[in-house]
Amino acid sequence: MDVKSLIAQMTLEEKASLLSGKDFWTTKAIDRLGIPAMMMTDGPHGLRKQSGASDNLGIMDSIPATCFPSAAGLAGSWDRSLIGRVGEAIGVECQKENVSIILGPGANIKRSPLCGRNFEYFSEDPFLSGELASAHINGVQNKGVGTSLKHFAANNQETRRLTINAKVEERTLREIYLASFERAVKQGRPDTVMCSYNRVNGTYASENPWLLTEVLRKEWGFEGFVVSDWGAVNNRVPGVAAGLDLEMPSSGGVTDAQIVQAVREGKLDESAVDASVERILNILFLRMATKNRNPAFSAEEHHRIAREVAAECAILLKNDNFLLPLSSGSTVAVIGEFARKPRIQGGGSSHINPTRVDDAFEELSALHDGTCTYSAGYRMDKDEVDSALLGEAVAAAHAAEIAIIFAGLPDSFESEGYDRKHLNLPQGHIALIEAVTSVQPNTVVVLSNGAPIEMPWLHKVEALVESYLGGQAWGGAMADVLTGKVNPGGKLAESFPEMLENNPSFLNFPGTRDEVVYHEGVFVGYRWYEAMHIDTLFPFGYGLSYTTFDIGHLKLDKTSMKDTEALTVTVDVRNTGEFAGKEVVQLYVADRASSVRRPVKELKGFEKVFLEPGETKRITFMLDRRAFAFWSESLSDWVVESGMFDILVGSSSEDIEAIGQVEVTSDYVEPIRLTWNTTVGDMMAHPRTKPIVEAMMAKMMGPDSPMAGLTMENDEMMKAMIAESPLRMLRMFAGPAVDWSFLEAMMDA
Repeated sequence: MDVKSLIAQMTLEEKASLLSGKDFWTTKAIDRLGIPAMMMTDGPHGLRKQSGASDNLGIMDSIPATCFPSAAGLAGSWDRSLIGRVGEAIGVECQKENVSIILGPGANIKRSPLCGRNFEYFSEDPFLSGELASAHINGVQNKGVGTSLKHFAANNQETRRLTINAKVEERTLREIYLASFERAVKQGRPDTVMCSYNRVNGTYASENPWLLTEVLRKEWGFEGFVVSDWGAVNNRVPGVAAGLDLEMPSSGGVTDAQIVQAVREGKLDESAVDASVERILNILFLRMATKNRNPAFSAEEHHRIAREVAAECAILLKNDNFLLPLSSGSTVAVIGEFARKPRIQGGGSSHINPTRVDDAFEELSALHDGTCTYSAGYRMDKDEVDSALLGEAVAAAHAAEIAIIFAGLPDSFESEGYDRKHLNLPQGHIALIEAVTSVQPNTVVVLSNGAPIEMPWLHKVEALVESYLGGQAWGGAMADVLTGKVNPGGKLAESFPEMLENNPSFLNFPGTRDEVVYHEGVFVGYRWYEAMHIDTLFPFGYGLSYTTFDIGHLKLDKTSMKDTEALTVTVDVRNTGEFAGKEVVQLYVADRASSVRRPVKELKGFEKVFLEPGETKRITFMLDRRAFAFWSESLSDWVVESGMFDILVGSSSEDIEAIGQVEVTSDYVEPIRLTWNTTVGDMMAHPRTKPIVEAMMAKMMGPDSPMAGLTMENDEMMKAMIAESPLRMLRMFAGPAVDWSFLEAMMDA
């Protein structure tokens, strides 16, 4: 379509009409120009198309659709291709329902484990989050359906999310909170980006030109349109000027009229309106062209995929004495209401109406060749101990050879709209674990939760499986994992702290009234725990298997390089156990010395590989300049400093098995601004001013100076005092021995 020609034929009112929705889920049509309406609907782990009157809170029923694991669960797979397959399946279901754009994925960073919506986000690490979001986007859009990457930006809590002002320094934004979006935008090329509700450093995201235009479009090259989160528009006219193209849902024509009036009064340039209309129409006609008129899929096949995916995402966190997989013929006490009434997804706008839901007890009974019994153990609707149910469960556990407790967080504990207050399981779940382990040492706990929990009972259980919120086929997937039909290969995409107080955001979450300050800076998740030497319950990237692996023979294609070059890293991984399985090989980069405080190491590569027993495969990583860079606020750019970098490869952030070193040479030198309050030490630390200081000090200690005969060679106190002295103080003591005019000229420059 000749979009520019269409725009030229439109009245101002028609243009403005395209910049807001007709109702909750569709855009407006202009019949006389052949412009149809376009439907969007909620995701991201399945299609949530409402069948009744529209609402955004999930109150009305939605059509049945496949409910895949939520993002927190999908991230446990560390598998780009697997997440791409999920995206493709969702895309096909969208085509069947005439949905042009599905809202998701969410690439927000898990700043705090208390965030009520963490189940909808991938990771605490921006590299991992960006890679997985890209895979999801590519999968959906490969099937001709658009995505909406959300929520841009710094939307890391639910408390006062509509009004909160997130105060984040630029380096922290660039390295952590924007980096996941940047990677997803550049690699995934989503049709749309959804702006968040909150303010970022004082300005609402919906009217923030720095975010929506300078960074998103000019720097990252985003070519789609920006849509508001539903109800996120604060002031529509500044929003258009800032780069917010589409307001959702409908404003009933109110903001359309505001746009028209602003243009006619000269307060808004009509070219900004035209640009927004053009971006929207480009996507609309793209999705018209990719519309599949006869999409075909089997609900049963998609359920099978959901089961495979949920099993791949399961994370084996503990397996003492090789209790799992279940031994043949063993009697098993299945305990916990989650086993029969599972929590498969989070609450809020992403809530899917599943086509069916597996019963874990039934699935396990069908697969396991021993005897399985069931006890409820607790009530899901109450945060208290039910003595009668507890007694039945303990008796069943005592009579069996193995007890499997299905525990976790009920819907009331975490959801969109509010944040958690603690990291505890419900009291009934805790009491159940304590009581069962007192009579049955062979106890397995299977967790269903959207975010980390505290585990004071961990030392009492033999095995622990983290399944997160595993979607509609979770029950069958857990049966596959527990019986060994599937060897778990998942890894944690976030750190599990021993207690809430250890989290870096603890003192600054969720903020005070309408402001939250990100005081921890770039030290989010494992970056904080490693820098502060704080033990975690389970570290970032951690996960066990029914087999064992060895990572070694690390090789770099060069030991020295310029920062404009790329580094090729190869490493071998071998299955040293008796089962076929998958390992996630993780590569971290560590800067040995820097002018700014950097994390101990940062994830810069990962690959998941399948290996038969005894098999070895070689993994190759390519590291570009960005893998070694940090954001310089003085230059407003990514920079690499000359120096030695460690290349660390292992199976988690704490389990490093191979180390290499590379020396990187860069032309970058941190700028220094000279004033009379610049210290001598700062000048000595800078290569361009060090010679000046040395010459100056030589004259100051010469025969004609008041400081004649002074030496610092063996006087640490004198060295420290002079290093901390500002130039104005040195000028006072040095007298006429030094000609200061040259330094004054440098300051002026």
